[in-house]
Amino acid sequence: MVVDIKSHLAGLLREALASLAPDQSDIEFALDRSRQASHGDFASNLALQLAKPLRRSPRDIARLLIAELPHSALVDRTEVAGAGFINFFVAGDAKTAAVGAALREAGEFGHSDIGRGSRVQVEFVSANPTGPLHVGHGRGAAYGSALANVLEATGHVVTREFYVNDAGRQMDILTASVWLRYLEQRGETICFPADGYRGDYVRDIAALLGEQQGARLARDAAQLPRARDDEDADAALDALIACTRSLLGEEWWTVHRFALDAMLADQRNDLGEFRVHFDVWYSEQSLHANGSVERAVERLQQAGHLYHQDGALWFRSTAFGDEKDRVVRRDNGAYTYFASDIAYHAEKFARGFERIIDVWGADHHGYIPRVKGALAALGIDPCRLEVALVQFAVLYRGGEKTAMGKRSGEFVTLRELRREVGDDAARFFYVLRKSDQHLDFDLDLAKSESNENPVYYVQYAHARICSVLAQWGGLAHELADADLTPLKGERELALCARIAAFPDALEAAARDYAPHLVAFYLKDLAADLHSFYNAERILVDDGATREARLALVAAVRQVLASGLALLGVRAPQTM
Repeated sequence: MVVDIKSHLAGLLREALASLAPDQSDIEFALDRSRQASHGDFASNLALQLAKPLRRSPRDIARLLIAELPHSALVDRTEVAGAGFINFFVAGDAKTAAVGAALREAGEFGHSDIGRGSRVQVEFVSANPTGPLHVGHGRGAAYGSALANVLEATGHVVTREFYVNDAGRQMDILTASVWLRYLEQRGETICFPADGYRGDYVRDIAALLGEQQGARLARDAAQLPRARDDEDADAALDALIACTRSLLGEEWWTVHRFALDAMLADQRNDLGEFRVHFDVWYSEQSLHANGSVERAVERLQQAGHLYHQDGALWFRSTAFGDEKDRVVRRDNGAYTYFASDIAYHAEKFARGFERIIDVWGADHHGYIPRVKGALAALGIDPCRLEVALVQFAVLYRGGEKTAMGKRSGEFVTLRELRREVGDDAARFFYVLRKSDQHLDFDLDLAKSESNENPVYYVQYAHARICSVLAQWGGLAHELADADLTPLKGERELALCARIAAFPDALEAAARDYAPHLVAFYLKDLAADLHSFYNAERILVDDGATREARLALVAAVRQVLASGLALLGVRAPQTM
């Protein structure tokens, strides 16, 4: 296992601090990798943090700390920079050690045990099963999948979960929409509701329903209510759903189940092809069927957190920081979606997860206080629930922004995006920005074979190395014990240092729920590789130099492949 240089340097600073100012031994300070080679490999702000308590100039303190640093073979030199930063220049041998470690540890290189086996659930996508996944869902899928992979690589035991919203009004609307199209395809004249689901996929499901059921579900369409011009759209739609349920009787559930199964199969298939997989598909309906919703509401009522008003039952969420109280049971006795969510989160923790990470669309930001408040009211530490917000991606094709809206059918599906740009580009582009930042998805760039296309740039680095190794003709694992002393050039050592930074990048990505840091790291590693490749020959005549350089690029290939795999992106051998 390669020495953790960052931890080693932090330890040296702590020892120096203990000698210089033992009463400040608990002070917090930063030790980060330098962005520029001229600033060394690592820089610390410890001297700046000590300026106030020691009442001295940061630069003076930095010089005193350097004088107290224990000798280390891993450190080539130190210097004071700027306002009082301490810059560390790591010895070349310490940098090259990462090359052998990457080759020996292969796919495990960079992995750590900072999670210490803690059980974490990541719930993501959880789209309503009322239509195909669109490009907005795609970003949540790519982010949640990559985050789960990163957490696993850092010692967490992860369960990936999709919450199926198969209860409630939206599924009722889909059921009614499918049945109306079924009647239409049987020759009935239908006045389709403005707020029904209008996409072609509804007609496709209706056609399959007709193939399976024949005329068994046919009813007289003349019995359906027609919306008046002065009628509220929601009220008209609810009246239509009620009439549909009355006409179909128990067969309503036949249509409901058929539509649900069709949409879930489509979403499962789409996500599977996108290399996004779930350990659990959890049904909202099951929470009602097994009494979980009722029990959760009863617990809140017994604890004194609910009250009656206007016939409804309300949760006093303002007592927990929410902007207003929330209904958990309507005046008609039906439980709200919020009540289901309370029961669902309580059930998650009952399964023994130490931490829950919900990946939600940024438009659900206001939902966080009420869910955390409900957990607190149930006696569950709300800090154990963490919510990662994901901004929807905005897709541009030919400079034109596309509109999305499942009911009208005017939306771009994830499947269409994948077919146009490929799964690799889609996965990589989705995680190129911090999840809560706006993302403009440039289709033209994603399809281009140029250095401006980041996924092409990274994959091409991997393919380039594969080509070199194929020309050499040996086996990469044979290079694990290569003599690396010939690696002394600036670009060679920069590549070594970048390889050594991979574990830090993974830990930061896991700690901050930020898989985009892995994408950033891969872009930097690819840039260093291309710079080295364009400036130096690898298959030189000198055997020792050739073997050392082959080991170096083989290690880069391994890290590129590992990092891309975490993001759900292929590492091609040829391009």
